[in-house]
Amino acid sequence: MRRFGRTVGDSVGRAVARAVGKAVGKAVGTARGGAAGKALAKAAGKAVGTAARAIPGVMIGLITAGLAVGVGESVAVWSGPQTAPAIAVGSAAIDLTPTPLKEYAIRNFGTDDKPVLLTGIYLTLAAIAVAAGILAVRRLTVGVGLVAVFGAVGAWAALSRPTARGGDLWPSVLGAVVAGAAMVLLVRSYQTSYSGVEDVEFGSVEPAKPAESGQDTGQTGPAAEAPASRLPSWAQDRRGFLTLAAGAAGTAAVSGLVGRAVVDKRYNVALKRSRVRIPAPATRAAAIPSAVHPNVAGLSSFITPNSDFYRVDTALVLPQVDPDAWTLRIRGMVDRPLELSFAELLNRPLIEHDQTLSCVSNEVGGPYVGTARWIGASLAALLREAGVQRGADQLVGRSIDGMTIGTPVESVLDGRTGLLAVAMNGEPLPIAHGFPCRMLVPGFFGYVSATKWVVDLELTTFAGYDSYWVRRGYSQIAPVKTASRIDVPKPFARVPAGPVTAAGVAWATHRGIDAVEVRADGGPWQLAHLAAADTPDTWRQWTRELNLVPGLHKLEVRATDATGAVQPEQRVDTVPNGATGWHSVVITAV
Repeated sequence: MRRFGRTVGDSVGRAVARAVGKAVGKAVGTARGGAAGKALAKAAGKAVGTAARAIPGVMIGLITAGLAVGVGESVAVWSGPQTAPAIAVGSAAIDLTPTPLKEYAIRNFGTDDKPVLLTGIYLTLAAIAVAAGILAVRRLTVGVGLVAVFGAVGAWAALSRPTARGGDLWPSVLGAVVAGAAMVLLVRSYQTSYSGVEDVEFGSVEPAKPAESGQDTGQTGPAAEAPASRLPSWAQDRRGFLTLAAGAAGTAAVSGLVGRAVVDKRYNVALKRSRVRIPAPATRAAAIPSAVHPNVAGLSSFITPNSDFYRVDTALVLPQVDPDAWTLRIRGMVDRPLELSFAELLNRPLIEHDQTLSCVSNEVGGPYVGTARWIGASLAALLREAGVQRGADQLVGRSIDGMTIGTPVESVLDGRTGLLAVAMNGEPLPIAHGFPCRMLVPGFFGYVSATKWVVDLELTTFAGYDSYWVRRGYSQIAPVKTASRIDVPKPFARVPAGPVTAAGVAWATHRGIDAVEVRADGGPWQLAHLAAADTPDTWRQWTRELNLVPGLHKLEVRATDATGAVQPEQRVDTVPNGATGWHSVVITAV
């Protein structure tokens, strides 16, 4: 295989040499130009030849990395999808990422931020694998050491998760062990297939002369390192190396693909979700008036379909929670700790309620807001049954994946419709939105009120505990800010001059919207027509007809909530408690 690498390198090098020399010589048209072409050809040929001779090391590195990942995926069949090496490392990376970088990812990649992160992890792994393979050909211990480091990082990442168990390290450890063994086998096979050729000069290959007893040849690389091989004879030539490489690559592919397929099937709760029957709510929401949604093309629907509802969370793989095994604990500063099964939760009096939910990462005019009709059990009633002790001012919701969200206890108990939601828009909660149960408390951004996949409620204090996002620079308490958005016309739209209908949404969850105003080109504010209201916990839609002359125009919108507070003009970032500012669009009237 060494000869194979050199032969490929020399062949490609010679071809490049001839092409470059001919091109330069022809361009210059002199003897001097021909000499320059020959020198350039020699340099280019050597460079290409050297790169080509690195191919075996690159192959070894990528194959062993594939084995580490593939074996890890297979072992994760027993330990859970979150323990697969790439997922474990990615989850740890999310926790370690500085808040500004997280906001950048959400702003620029939206709900695709997780695929982007995983792609980055795989590309980084591939780069490290290439380096490890090339180094292993020269110094095997260095390459194997890098594989061991990969396994150690994966094991640490798996054990760093809030809900980690001791066995979570095995996918990374066993993947690294198999990859390390494969690297040793492939490198030894490659070394023994090398017959001792060395370049004397670019373009020529001569066999290395055997050394006299005790004489140092000064040779480095595979030929110098190769010990007496213990490999079977069939693995000691070029064909044997290629056979081993192909077998290892196939094993990596099969173990990875089969492991992932089995994991997806074993841990998928979609079938059980489809069998859940949500009882009729004891308290039904009023019918939504038809007048809540003006008939304007391009305006957001009043109720956001589940498939379009935004998703912003830290889960690289969606938690698959078996409703038959799910339990909810209520503990901490309570007189009577409680534990509920999913069946017991469904047997409680259920409430149907419309609520607009928004993310603190939503920039002015952003898409991370939506309205749904939820069904769930009263959160306040459950806390009263548990008996909240004096001094408890924070309710910490914990997800099955360890996410923590803190909500003011007084707000849960002040009469608003806080829910342990089990249904969304007439069906069991989608898996991506918290199946089988999530928490909802109107009036707050999701990061302080809307724990998905919730399994634990702890009564504690704000002084005694900081939840996940608070530890990363966000405020402990974050009421939804009064906001509005222009949906129509879209930014940079071209519209006919004359009457133009602007339309959009405004929200101030739990306070309600009293007015929306629109203006063009910094002119006077004009009151928009407000569509019918549903509840103070939902957004309101609005329209306004504007008269626009031909040319470029800037439209702006602001809202006033039911307390009389006007949406502020000053732009404020999403950190630490939500963005502010007036949304605007620039359009052209023609």
